[in-house]
Amino acid sequence: MNLDEFLHNLHFDVDKASIPNWEVDWEDGPLAYKLYYDLPEIPLSLDIPLSLEGQDAPEKPDHRKIGHFLWYVYGMTQFNQSVFQLNSTENNLEVMQSYRRFAPSGGGLYPNELYVYLKIDDLPEGVYHFDPSHHRLVLLRKGNFDDYLNRTLGYQCDLTSCFGTVFISTMFWKNFFKYNNFAYRLQGLDTGVLMGQLLEVAKRFGFASGVYYQYLDRAINHLLGLLEQEESVYAVIPLSVEPTIWSGIRDGMNISAADLLRELPPIHHKHHVKSKRIKEFPMLLKMNEASVLDSTAFRWIKEKENGEVEGKVVPLPLVKRLSYDFKSICQKRMSPDMDFILDKVSLNKLAQLLYEATSSFYYRNDVDERYLTETRVSIFACLYSIEGIPNGAYFYDNSAHALRLVNPGDHRPMLQSGMPLGNVNLLQVPITIHVVGDKDYEKDSLGYRGYRIQQMEAGMLVQRLLLAASALEMGGHPLLGFDVNLSDQLYNLDSLGKTCYIQIPIGPYRQRPWLMGRLHS
Repeated sequence: MNLDEFLHNLHFDVDKASIPNWEVDWEDGPLAYKLYYDLPEIPLSLDIPLSLEGQDAPEKPDHRKIGHFLWYVYGMTQFNQSVFQLNSTENNLEVMQSYRRFAPSGGGLYPNELYVYLKIDDLPEGVYHFDPSHHRLVLLRKGNFDDYLNRTLGYQCDLTSCFGTVFISTMFWKNFFKYNNFAYRLQGLDTGVLMGQLLEVAKRFGFASGVYYQYLDRAINHLLGLLEQEESVYAVIPLSVEPTIWSGIRDGMNISAADLLRELPPIHHKHHVKSKRIKEFPMLLKMNEASVLDSTAFRWIKEKENGEVEGKVVPLPLVKRLSYDFKSICQKRMSPDMDFILDKVSLNKLAQLLYEATSSFYYRNDVDERYLTETRVSIFACLYSIEGIPNGAYFYDNSAHALRLVNPGDHRPMLQSGMPLGNVNLLQVPITIHVVGDKDYEKDSLGYRGYRIQQMEAGMLVQRLLLAASALEMGGHPLLGFDVNLSDQLYNLDSLGKTCYIQIPIGPYRQRPWLMGRLHS
């Protein structure tokens, strides 16, 4: 199967992209976190602040504050225990235990790992792995790597003024063991959700940030000591509290990964993943290899004309950005499954949800020639029982803060028919959002790396929607198990050259019966 066919099937006909007769070996599943051993360990502060509101003026963090930052981004925050019936005709009950983090993950598998390059006063300069299971840093490589990293980014950012740089990687096996080849799509979305959480946390700490999708992959992985047959970095995010040059000059610059690899000795650290029988995932490795950048001849995304969505304009009430306690809404965030309850949603609440999610989305990155002002992902939604709005499928025009009616009527039964797992009852959901983007995933500009970036940007918007929903006392459940062809037809997306990336039912819900413990001070 060639790569274009693989990506097409991954999106529109996942059975053709999947390995046939796949059986999940639950007993041999990997840990949801990577464990290094025989390396220097630095415990992080367990005295987590109960609120991030009213933070001091931005200042270079110390070891204690870095621990707080990483916990809010990707630390273990809750322990849950749920009971469910194995068979409707028997009384056999299964107890399921899980550790949650503020950023959701498909199947609770958390395929991402966080690495940080730190230059702060009370820690040795160097590259660390964040171990969420022990809330600690593990030192992987000691030293100052400003010059090395500046070159891996093609001098796009001046890292000498940054106190830290975060690397978000994906470990392929961590969700391949359950989802086989579908893991490739899921990994990009999971990474984006985590990036959305990181950028929101950085704002609360007063850290300026930029997202770099283009860098010399092998040079970054070499610095961290990652084996590219099992793990690779997906995004690089510098952090600063000082004035920083975030965008450099690319013309005439061509640094190769091969040159940089010779500058640092390789490191091979032992780590534990728990699985004894790791299966091969050749398509994931082929996609990763096809996305690798070996030189700093980086590109910007070309501007292009987008088709306009036609339909009756439905103005939304003017609203302001939401004000909320960040930790509280992260803790309350809920994926309701079958716990949605149908209740009328006010027009004002819908307007706040859409406005907050899109207003918080704008971010600095290296694929736009200037600070992102027009998003590449957009919101379409099927609405039912919304105060003052006829039932129907709509496009949200964030520039005008208005809806455009694409297809009138109650589309919940049709959407439900396109869900093979039936794990959410959409007849109980007033708002079903679809995050939409271009079908061609910017391939002309960014090659196969564009697909990965597309999925990450969708994931970032998903996290903004989930946070906004939580702040408005609603739950949201991201779903990839839906019929993309059905939803594309519903919104007439073919004529726009666009497609649905992910489906998110949002609405009121009832609390589920479970035991839950908070993992913080």
